[in-house]
Amino acid sequence: MSSSFYERLARARADGGLPPATQEEASSGRPHRVRPDPLAPLRQKVHRSLVEVLGPRLYDAQLSPEQLRAKVRELLQRTLEEEETPLTREERLRLTSEIADDVLGFGPIEPFLRDPTVTEIMVNAPDVIYVEREGRLYPTEGRFVDETHLRRVIDKMVGQIGRRVDESSPYVDARLPDGSRVNAVLPPLCVGSGPYLTVRKFSPDPFQAEDLVTFGTMSARLAAFFAACVQGRLNLLVSGGTGAGKTTTLNVLSSWIPPGERIVTIEDAAELQLRQPHWLRLEYRPPNIEGRGEVSIRDLVRNALRMRPDRIVVGEVRGGEALDMLQAMNTGHDGSLSTIHANSPRDSVSRLETMVLMAGVDIPVRAVREQISAAVDVIVHQARMKDGTRRITQVTEVVGMEGEVVTLQDLFTFDYRAGIDDQGRYRGTIQPTGLRPTFSERLAEHGTRLDPDLFANQGGTIPIAMRRP
Repeated sequence: MSSSFYERLARARADGGLPPATQEEASSGRPHRVRPDPLAPLRQKVHRSLVEVLGPRLYDAQLSPEQLRAKVRELLQRTLEEEETPLTREERLRLTSEIADDVLGFGPIEPFLRDPTVTEIMVNAPDVIYVEREGRLYPTEGRFVDETHLRRVIDKMVGQIGRRVDESSPYVDARLPDGSRVNAVLPPLCVGSGPYLTVRKFSPDPFQAEDLVTFGTMSARLAAFFAACVQGRLNLLVSGGTGAGKTTTLNVLSSWIPPGERIVTIEDAAELQLRQPHWLRLEYRPPNIEGRGEVSIRDLVRNALRMRPDRIVVGEVRGGEALDMLQAMNTGHDGSLSTIHANSPRDSVSRLETMVLMAGVDIPVRAVREQISAAVDVIVHQARMKDGTRRITQVTEVVGMEGEVVTLQDLFTFDYRAGIDDQGRYRGTIQPTGLRPTFSERLAEHGTRLDPDLFANQGGTIPIAMRRP
């Protein structure tokens, strides 16, 4: 291992995200596993006693969360005092906090759910928990007692919204009350280390355009361009890989929709956080135990067309619903937004074409491409860079058709030529290519005019108003 690896370990420990570990553990290449906890038997005993004493009061709706937490901590202190096991003050505080989190929350991962710097939590085994901070992964000291403990927490998570996960249905997607997305996988799908649990957190206060400019995800002139596109009712598609920040960008784009319009959002798991007053949310429903009752994204898109929407926002297109979304965009629902998994804007077009064919309708390929070129106006491609940051790397206009090919032109691209600084971060920013979009006249028809300086290769700072209308 190079010395830079140990420097990163030291920085992570200084941030509180990495437990003490020997060089042998760090350089072995094996998954990080914490050492056995001598207090585990005592924790289990006190936990059982607490649950027996509290009983139904744990689910008493008349108690506020603060009152319930105070009651739990009071009983915990009393129970620990009755134990004969000698404990230091630090051990007593740690046990009290851990057991309270287990009874009232989601056990060892509860502190990470409260930590605003943690964006993702990954449980690879009961004693192997990683977290993501600023796009980088760090092992932690958190651990579950055993597989049964981890399974109990998973059941508690998915049970809150009426989902289930067991041997007959060994994986599940769900969401927590705060909007965080949960994925759990059980044996026999996961081999050797017990259930897998992944939690993707979302900020309770959604990021604004100003935040993304500060983070370097987009530039100020790009924010001005997006505001004009959304208010001018162009159809935008946000593409990128897993964890690239597509949903966050979709949230920001949606914030520019005028408050007087009726918006219908359709999602697999509700994640969008719009603040417009006329906002209706539809969410996918999985099949029940008998395999019946599923309401697919495609069903929701078709139903949304009957709800008199001004805008339709699809959290992600991943199947046959792509056909219905394109039909909506081409039949009077201008200004619609969605995301798609793809490696580039060109790949986004290819994936849309494939997903339309997945709808099971016999349509010639040329007709599908014509639908795409007529429906989608702008593709915003976002990537998670090697330095852990999320950046918009391409903004591409869908120009039309030339023969059998959907033609694209880049309006903004990321400048990789600026290189990397001493901390391994990209110095470059997204820059205009100098090409002007062909939809400028369409925007003008909606009362939105694009400043020509937005597309100039050289120029000063563009003054903009990035606030919601």
